[in-house]
Amino acid sequence: MPEGIAATLIQIVPLLLIFVVFYFVLIRPQRKKDKEVKNMLANLKVGDRITTIGGFYATIAGIKDDIITITFGPDSTKAMIARWAVRSLENTPKDAENDLI
Repeated sequence: MPEGIAATLIQIVPLLLIFVVFYFVLIRPQRKKDKEVKNMLANLKVGDRITTIGGFYATIAGIKDDIITITFGPDSTKAMIARWAVRSLENTPKDAENDLI
């Protein structure tokens, strides 16, 4: 019977190692990234420069629940987007908005 246990362990150990590698290479970093994105979306405030998932560089003009009003372009065009449509915060100050055009 000890030979049967050894054979079973030889089959199970590689599967466990594969799962451990997948956890540390794929699952754990993705969870960390998701947590950072959730934190970024929760901490958005009026005046922040953002990039939307559509590629617009804009400034947040107002926030109400999950709807964000943004301004963009030379005429400060306003639009309403969902909070989840924000891709990232930009480091450019609001004064540099006209320099981009």
